[in-house]
Amino acid sequence: MTAILLRTIFMYFFIFLVMRTMGKREIGKLSVFDLVISIMIAEIAVLAIESTEKTLMMAMTPIVLLVLIQIGSAFLSLKSRKMRLLFDGKPSVLVQNGHLNRKEMLRQRYNLDDLMIQLRENQVADLQEVKLAVLESTGKLSVILNDRSGGESSDSPEASDTAGTKAGAAPKFRYELLPMPLIMDGQVQDDNLEKLGKTRFWLKSELQQHNVDSFKQVFMCSIDHKGKLYVDKK
Repeated sequence: MTAILLRTIFMYFFIFLVMRTMGKREIGKLSVFDLVISIMIAEIAVLAIESTEKTLMMAMTPIVLLVLIQIGSAFLSLKSRKMRLLFDGKPSVLVQNGHLNRKEMLRQRYNLDDLMIQLRENQVADLQEVKLAVLESTGKLSVILNDRSGGESSDSPEASDTAGTKAGAAPKFRYELLPMPLIMDGQVQDDNLEKLGKTRFWLKSELQQHNVDSFKQVFMCSIDHKGKLYVDKK
């Protein structure tokens, strides 16, 4: 037990020094390459603590090698854009001028739920407000809004407006859940329609105003707190 405790203390300070050497970028935003390096270092450190029959030098050597690889790749990335794209990847445009880039979302295996979550985190209530949404190599979604979008504050705990454009039923949901998806990948979200006190017949009549005759023609349809529909066709 004493050996394990001493190894734990030593590896703590050693890994701390290693992470500082690798740079603050390791903490702030991990690329796929950086994440692999960090996981491998953590696994080697655990093995060094548990395997008391092996010397610490046997664990420190591969960790130092990984650090050298990471520093070398970072240096090459600074000198060459091709190497930077190879190690970090390039950003992917998911939304442009209010339109979803379905091919890129499929290529990145990035579903509509992921998009809605990150848009809400960026306090975006309407996809039509989005001029550009870029999925960075770190997995973070960067959002640039249109100049005309003043935006409603999402700090309000309750929606003050009704969700429908024609029916004046009191809202049954919290503001931060909006925009609320009504159709995703051609599938009607009946649970959300029920929360709004709406029916498929109402939804179909609204879609006809957007020249849509069938639910299956719609890739994404959502409604904001003002009752405004966003429709993106397949």
